[in-house]
Amino acid sequence: MSSADPSNPSTDMQDQDQEQQTISALSNELEIFLRSYKDREGNYKYFDKINNMMATSSTSITVDYIDFDSFSPALAKDITYHPDEMFSAFSESVTSILLEIHPDYAHEIKDHVKVRIGNYAVQKGLRDISADVINKLLGVSGMVVRSSEVKPLGKRLAYRCLNCNQISFSQLKGLSLKKPMRCTSCAEKELEMDIENSLFIDFQLVRLQELPEDLPAGQLPHYIEVTILGDLVDQCRPGDRIMLTGIIRIDQEPSFGGTSALQKTSLFRLRMEGNNIEYLGGRAGDKKTRSMERISISAEDERQILMLSNKPDIYDKLISSFAPHVFGHEVIKESILLLIVGSVTKKLDDGSTRRGDINVLLVGDPGTAKSEMLKFAAKVAPRGLYTSGRGSTAAGLTAAVVRDKSGIMMLEAGAVVLGDQGLVCIDEFDKIKAEDRSALHEVMEQQTCSVAKGGIVATLNARTSILSAANPMYGKYDPYKNITENVNLPIPLLTRFDLVYVIRDLPEKDKDSKIASHILEIHKDVQKSSQGAINIDLFSKYLAFAKQIVEPELTREAINIIRDYYMTMRNVDSDSMITVTPRQLEGLVRLATARARLLLKERVEQEDAERALFLVQRMLETAGVDVNTGKVDLGVLHGKPFSEISKLKLFMEIFLSISGEEKNDVEENVFIGELVKTGKFNDSDARSYIKKAMNDGQIYERKPGFYSKA
Repeated sequence: MSSADPSNPSTDMQDQDQEQQTISALSNELEIFLRSYKDREGNYKYFDKINNMMATSSTSITVDYIDFDSFSPALAKDITYHPDEMFSAFSESVTSILLEIHPDYAHEIKDHVKVRIGNYAVQKGLRDISADVINKLLGVSGMVVRSSEVKPLGKRLAYRCLNCNQISFSQLKGLSLKKPMRCTSCAEKELEMDIENSLFIDFQLVRLQELPEDLPAGQLPHYIEVTILGDLVDQCRPGDRIMLTGIIRIDQEPSFGGTSALQKTSLFRLRMEGNNIEYLGGRAGDKKTRSMERISISAEDERQILMLSNKPDIYDKLISSFAPHVFGHEVIKESILLLIVGSVTKKLDDGSTRRGDINVLLVGDPGTAKSEMLKFAAKVAPRGLYTSGRGSTAAGLTAAVVRDKSGIMMLEAGAVVLGDQGLVCIDEFDKIKAEDRSALHEVMEQQTCSVAKGGIVATLNARTSILSAANPMYGKYDPYKNITENVNLPIPLLTRFDLVYVIRDLPEKDKDSKIASHILEIHKDVQKSSQGAINIDLFSKYLAFAKQIVEPELTREAINIIRDYYMTMRNVDSDSMITVTPRQLEGLVRLATARARLLLKERVEQEDAERALFLVQRMLETAGVDVNTGKVDLGVLHGKPFSEISKLKLFMEIFLSISGEEKNDVEENVFIGELVKTGKFNDSDARSYIKKAMNDGQIYERKPGFYSKA
């Protein structure tokens, strides 16, 4: 090709003609591919897709890169190095086929026709995007952390001359448009935009960030801004893990200062123009089947997993492989394993769902390896995130609305949205500010996260299990107080945990000696002592496999065991004592199903239900005992144990009976005497209840030693 002379306008026209010729020649070749390519069944794969465009009202088709490469390796190479020409030619070839089949529809969408590349082989990490790949097609995997609202972008703007009515056009170049200075026919400067003849397309800005598991230690995650156009908008939400195919573009950085207010510099910023979005683990476009998995399980891995699951001692092996560097705590490790695998989320016909994720809270003395277990869980879970309470806000945990530098309001996902269909570990749960913690109420039961800020009203999915650790209020756990008095957590939040374990650090000679030996052994030989029964990579894959594949069903035996236990717990004492709620019943079903899932079973059997009862019973022995009576009472977790409620009721009944209908003053000594007579109060108890009732505003002291109802 001869070099163009910039001073001669005719050479410029020749260049354009030549470019048009090459695109036409290319488009003829691509048309042959689209018309003639057959899949294994002998169907004309892409011709059928184009034929269906009108029926599905779509403006784009997806071409599989592997098919294209098998047709012509040279053209497949061209699509990487000259994507703009190739996509123009592709659009032209699709339009020409459409004109034959559905001419009316072809005329309607001719400016919007797009070809997207799926299964693209040239992939790079976000860290490897450099100046060498500008204007080339790349595939990048990452997590969407921000997405803006959808706005119209002017692709081609028409300007009408107010003098002679002539129309001039300006085309989109990058993200900027240049308005014509004057009319082409009469040189009039007064031009007005003509919306009828202009062309607009949907536009959205998305921020793609490196996946947490691809992040080198101690580094900040890299991100890239992505512009998404046309029918790709709203395909991905914050929290989605996607494989994005797109062209790398550059935008000039503005520089402030110097002589003019806004100088142009020779610095540029990288941006990506999206061509196709595929969900990691699931095919593009199908939002229902999108899977969030990052762990790919090969056929060999599957064979090993199934071999493992057939071993008789697999359950004990799995428990001992969880955090092998932490001594003991087998029941807690077992509960965390069930939490990682989770139960099956049930969708009902009326559109509502039954939560399948299990939530666990560990309350314990300092130095009982709570954080170690949380960190390990976040590492082996198929999709785990770890965060600490002190550095977390409501926006950071759920979602925030931020204003971009262009003035667009964007939704930024927080931890529970990014951990959707995975696990979020929140350490120092009691240190989160009360107003920030309240954001988790909806996440833990409804499994959604609603945002209404800055004109954006959205409900994001937060289908995540929550594993939390908290310290007791006074440093060490006080066994003479109920759990609600020990932990600085609101009662509605406590009741949303399926399991609450109290870990106490009590001196026991035998146990202390074993712990000391275990810790010192780790320091002596790091490799040997911290190895689990199952290799950690296989362990992770096993958990991912169980979570993805297995959906066990409840058997009649399991249902009967759970029902009997529930009925027994509802009637622990003759004093019509209610200790469990339907929330615990659902928790039992979740735990039993998770155990069957962990063992890769298709049915929830009797032993799974019995183990779920055992775990709940262990929780009740530590966290659910009413310290006043020494009996198991789940009311402890709900704020007031039954003994407390019945005492308060008795207290007020006696007060009102002495006061009588005339509402006389009640003398302190007479009242205390009557309370002691019931046998439920002693002298000091009675005085503390009088004080409590005064603080609660139920009674007041009218004159020294005499009380009246408030």
